[in-house]
Amino acid sequence: MDRDWANLPKHLLDSVVETLVLPSHYVRFSLVCKSWYSVAKDNKNKHVRMTAPMLLIYSGKKDYWNLYNIDSNKVLDLQVRVPNKRLCGSSKGWLIFVDRNDMDKNFGVTLVNPFFRVKGRREKANSFIRLPPLMPPGWEKWFKRCEEYVFKATISADPILNPEDCIVTVIHLERLQLAFIRLGKDTTWTYMDERDNIVLGCQMIEEVIKIEDTFYAVNYSNKLYTFDVNSQSYSNVQLVVPENEPIGLIKRYIFEGEGKSLLMVQRYMKYEGDDYKRVTKKFRVFELNSHKGEWVEKSSLGDIALFVGDNSSISVLPSNLSGCQSNCIYFNHDCDHILCLSAPHDFGIYNVVDQSFLETYPAHVKKLMKRSWGLLPIWVIPTMYLQLVEYNVSYVYHAMYAYFDRNNVALRGLAKFFKESSEEERGHAEKLMEYQVFISE
Repeated sequence: MDRDWANLPKHLLDSVVETLVLPSHYVRFSLVCKSWYSVAKDNKNKHVRMTAPMLLIYSGKKDYWNLYNIDSNKVLDLQVRVPNKRLCGSSKGWLIFVDRNDMDKNFGVTLVNPFFRVKGRREKANSFIRLPPLMPPGWEKWFKRCEEYVFKATISADPILNPEDCIVTVIHLERLQLAFIRLGKDTTWTYMDERDNIVLGCQMIEEVIKIEDTFYAVNYSNKLYTFDVNSQSYSNVQLVVPENEPIGLIKRYIFEGEGKSLLMVQRYMKYEGDDYKRVTKKFRVFELNSHKGEWVEKSSLGDIALFVGDNSSISVLPSNLSGCQSNCIYFNHDCDHILCLSAPHDFGIYNVVDQSFLETYPAHVKKLMKRSWGLLPIWVIPTMYLQLVEYNVSYVYHAMYAYFDRNNVALRGLAKFFKESSEEERGHAEKLMEYQVFISE
């Protein structure tokens, strides 16, 4: 009797997913059949936390960037083609920057997927997504310096695979206020302007994240706001934690912890020496107590490693990775509105329990950093869906090859074209698979 593997009950497949410990195992599970892929997609957060982010470093050559794999301590033997502009966000495997339109005399936000733009390979047509112009009150004075206008940006879902769930949120000057746009639904941005009494005081925001259906935003004085994005605009804006401003030069990052909890990391910095270089001195970790409306300090991150910078903060489980350490914060030199006139230098690893700084990047990576002069590195995390997209396209091309190669159709030229295209896409998927296996060893 044949076993119907494709129609196993979902609760059994969920149990199988719980036993997977390596990213490569997760990808292979996803490729079994459509129903298994659906279960893998429902459990995508587990896979994300099994994959270490890579560090994107500007190569010094126009529009080309290197990728450093912290898990294997190696720079990958490939480069990606990304405009040499300040990157104001990295989320769900996509990079975000502001681009000026000289013809229309405005500027807008652009999303780019670096893994669709590998040097030496054919670039994907959808690797760039240009959004409508960003024009809140007072934007005109920033036209020539538009790359500085967005402090930080994030997306709530992959814009290609889940466009209906993708909301792009930016923190923009001059008062670090919020604006958002829903892909495929909105033709203009929605600005959460302080003139609206609902969000009076919702400014000086440092980071925004989305957990389930709710957005969370933290500002310079530790205030925490929540809001929802509905079919018309935004609603249910609430001040969850009141002002509690600490002393000193501090940056704040928020991220999702275990069990949908919300955590905040404070980064304490100083500017030292005649050259006024920024130096990170320590970190503190807090967890939200929503019942009391306060931040509660923690002495440990638990079995988590955190990656912070201009990217959306990323937490992973080092127990599944060989090169990452739990209870550590991997931090980059990121934007703080102080002009960076030298190569990135304020980066490292901080052990939360010991309150100590560990050895940072190896010499060959520091050498790359020196070439990047003024363009800051950023964490970017590939997802399993890159492999799945490549495989799915390969299958479609192969089906078209089989059709045109039939004797009753006999269009050999088209058949040859689709066969070669299928092999190319499959090759891309296998290269990505090799990378997943490589970082798992």
